[in-house]
Amino acid sequence: MRTLFSVQSIQPPLTGVGRYAYQLARGLERHPALDELAFFAGHRKVGLPNPAQAAPSLGRRWRDWVPFKPLARRAYHALRDLRAASSLRALGEDYLFHEPNYILGPYRGPSVITIHDLSHLHFPQFHPADRVDYFNRELPASVERAEHILTVSHFVRQEIIKVLGVAPERVSVTYNGVDPRYRPAEAATLTPVLARYGLADLRYLLVVGTLEPRKNLQGLIEAYESLPAAWQQQHPLVLAGARGWGEAAFLSRLERLEQRGRVLRLGYVPEADLPHLYAGASGFAFPSVYEGFGLPALEALACGVPTLVGSRSSLPEVVGEAALVVDTLSHDALRAGLERLMGDEAWRTEARQRGPARAAEFTWARCVEDTVAVYRQAWQAAGG
Repeated sequence: MRTLFSVQSIQPPLTGVGRYAYQLARGLERHPALDELAFFAGHRKVGLPNPAQAAPSLGRRWRDWVPFKPLARRAYHALRDLRAASSLRALGEDYLFHEPNYILGPYRGPSVITIHDLSHLHFPQFHPADRVDYFNRELPASVERAEHILTVSHFVRQEIIKVLGVAPERVSVTYNGVDPRYRPAEAATLTPVLARYGLADLRYLLVVGTLEPRKNLQGLIEAYESLPAAWQQQHPLVLAGARGWGEAAFLSRLERLEQRGRVLRLGYVPEADLPHLYAGASGFAFPSVYEGFGLPALEALACGVPTLVGSRSSLPEVVGEAALVVDTLSHDALRAGLERLMGDEAWRTEARQRGPARAAEFTWARCVEDTVAVYRQAWQAAGG
């Protein structure tokens, strides 16, 4: 099989989609079933990007500051598609093209796309309006043109079938994996990294993810602030993640807790440091309203960290019996969950054992093998 894989989403700060694309691309590079593998970004073939060294693309940096963002986004994508169409025509149509980031470019040969979730349909208020407009306009055509659709959980697979009306045989699940760097570690090995963030010797409660409304940080902060002052002092809340949007709703609360030393905002944390932050945490909270998979929760489990997740969307499917699952949209349930997460020592001991065992069921090697199996299926369906 000759395969063309889009690496456009592998750009810092690396999101969940970018991490999926990077890990999958690395595995595909070594897979013997692919006669030829080429990486494609924008309008040309490229080498596999190194997300630790790459800079944001010109398009991403330009769209961050330009006024009239909806118009700017349309203009940028139109220009990108025109350039990509010319390059893809020159490559011919005898590749299988995989776009791991939802929207299929102007490729006319056989193709596969990955849809990670449908949050833009269920919770448009949780996204910038121009992003929702783009997905509503482009995703239906991508779904129609693709030979096969990949997704990252059975929860999302059922949504694609029911909400988008896709035939079940056209949708397959390839679970995300966990990098082997995410594992339990001795405190002494973590100290150099934790000390750089001011976290050494703290029993901190960790949250990892972009600061955006879908992550339900407002609900978490309200529940956290309602806990006794002594509890907060013992368990400072540490937020690791790039700034997103919609922070105004909880910013004043956040700043008040920061001034009292109850909250530490780390911003975007490099990939190399994340395993240390997880492994050094006393607990991990992931109260998201909606997730297609929920990779941060799985990474916390891999590190043996007692973990709390929301009871909605894909999260119960991913964590199984290894995490504390609560209704994180209920203030009282979330508050009680936080108290148990950090205070129930019997449960915490059991969670430290269950977490790594559960995470071991999810590997990037399995994701690669399942993906290649879909490539074969799509190639045959296209007459290849």
